[in-house]
Amino acid sequence: MNRASLEKRPDDVARMFDDVAARYDLVNDVLSAGQVRYWRRIVVAAVDAHRGQRVLDLAAGTGTSSEPYADAGVDVVAADFSPGMLEVGRRRRPDITFVQADATALPFGDDEFDATTISYGLRNVNDPRQALREMLRVTKPGGRLVVAEFSRPTFAPFRTVYTEYLMRAIPPIARAVASNPDSYVYLAESIRAWPDQDQLAGWLVEAGWTDVQYRNLTGGIVAVHRAIRPTVTAAGTVDTSAVDTGSVTTPSS
Repeated sequence: MNRASLEKRPDDVARMFDDVAARYDLVNDVLSAGQVRYWRRIVVAAVDAHRGQRVLDLAAGTGTSSEPYADAGVDVVAADFSPGMLEVGRRRRPDITFVQADATALPFGDDEFDATTISYGLRNVNDPRQALREMLRVTKPGGRLVVAEFSRPTFAPFRTVYTEYLMRAIPPIARAVASNPDSYVYLAESIRAWPDQDQLAGWLVEAGWTDVQYRNLTGGIVAVHRAIRPTVTAAGTVDTSAVDTGSVTTPSS
């Protein structure tokens, strides 16, 4: 896979992640200058899961993003479509349930999870809007969705510098520390091709999510989107009494 696009072949992407699984977490830490740990804490706080609740963590990879939930006594399912990533995760955390899953056709029943989250994986799905609909299906009415994804820096001069970093700095850094550095060229290109914050918020609304909000982190390098699955009344109608349908707010980062 040489160029990133929104027309991704799932088998190709899965093989790419299989190749980088062994050192994936280390490379992420290096490329983000440690910021990924801060971003992960923000996501966990936004999910706001508690003991007794069930969380679906999609694109969980080796399970690093799932660990805070498991450590807090939350029933977390770490799902990913890369067998190599899952193998590493099962060795690291045998106490966490790892499931191979395609985000566009999740192997779970309706209304199974109190919260669903996906971090830095939605842009690697060949049909992200279908994936958002699947996340809606498996989340309980009133349940939460949290999406963390690379996005568009909000300050134009910084955006230019950041784009240059993606294409010029990432390949040599990846060659020094990654098991398959060519994969990180694809990942950098996939970030550049990904829609901005407002477009992703629009996709969430189209998929049926409500109370859509996002928060920019590190100047918009990452955006954390949060949404709610609407509840349904006994009459079968959607309860919108406490729902701001489709609005997007941007709390300060």
